[in-house]
Amino acid sequence: MRKCIECSDIIEGRIDKIFCSPYCKSSYHHKKNRGKKQSFYIAIDKQLKLNRQLLSHFNKAGKAVIRKNELLKAGFNPKYFTHYWKNNKREVYLFCYEFGFLETQEQGKAKYVLVQWQNYMEN
Repeated sequence: MRKCIECSDIIEGRIDKIFCSPYCKSSYHHKKNRGKKQSFYIAIDKQLKLNRQLLSHFNKAGKAVIRKNELLKAGFNPKYFTHYWKNNKREVYLFCYEFGFLETQEQGKAKYVLVQWQNYMEN
């Protein structure tokens, strides 16, 4: 009689199974990896996803302006981006997937111009 290595319930089915359910398998691996340091890849991917989420949240209309410190306070890190686009004025917009930002100054305050990727930007 085989028992689940997570909950000790009896296992039915294939002879090589070590978990009684997908829940126990997930729970076991979560507990096993909880104390481990994140890999470099996972940390970068997590920050890119957070950056995209924040840019999306603060840019509902396709273009917006926000104070830099407000975005940074929410967890945004401008060092992480997926690609860039340079406009005719030679300004470089940094993008996290389809949402971009450009650092600018307005009345002596640091701000970000937020944009969404458009088809014309591909050329």
